[in-house]
Amino acid sequence: MKVIEILIADDHAIIRDGLKQILSDTDDIIVAGEAANGHEVMARVRERDWDALLLDMSMPGRNGFDLIRRIKSEKPALPILILSMHGEEQYARRALRAGASGYLTKECDSELLTAVIRKVAGGGVYISAELAEQMARERMPNAEQKPHTLLSEREYQVFLMIVAGHGLTAIADQLSLSVKTVSTHKTRILQKMGMGNAAELVRYAMANDLADFGP
Repeated sequence: MKVIEILIADDHAIIRDGLKQILSDTDDIIVAGEAANGHEVMARVRERDWDALLLDMSMPGRNGFDLIRRIKSEKPALPILILSMHGEEQYARRALRAGASGYLTKECDSELLTAVIRKVAGGGVYISAELAEQMARERMPNAEQKPHTLLSEREYQVFLMIVAGHGLTAIADQLSLSVKTVSTHKTRILQKMGMGNAAELVRYAMANDLADFGP
């Protein structure tokens, strides 16, 4: 039996501890390393050859898509499985395009998690049946292209933060950008999506299930 040694990367210690507890019940998956931010991820990735990386999309220190591309540029054979609080519609397509081998939400059950880790570590790719159907429909002739698909990855990230209620200053601080740059992104987002203000972006996000509107 081949033992799968994985690196888990999440900025919340309680999540990392929970994952280690879940995976400790398996005979073939070992959590051999941890990282709490983007810089630690790159340091750990460079240390050795891992069988798989279990990565949160929202890691401090680097944009999630940028981090995936950076990892794949240095370790192209490393399978990356995204485990995110965000729904598939929000990030999965872009994560896969950036180089991820699979995408799961943190609501998935432990049996699915372990099965998918084994699959991507063995060279496979995982997406849900629902996402696979949506992607197939989008490739059909005359399929309508939704406005948010026109956004760059950075614009899409800013878009999600705007519709979640974050102000420009807060977005700038979180992404390590200037307020002017975030403002420019917002202007381009509105132009590309053909909308006039943030309220219209929020309505669009709600209609297309693109954001988490919790309490």
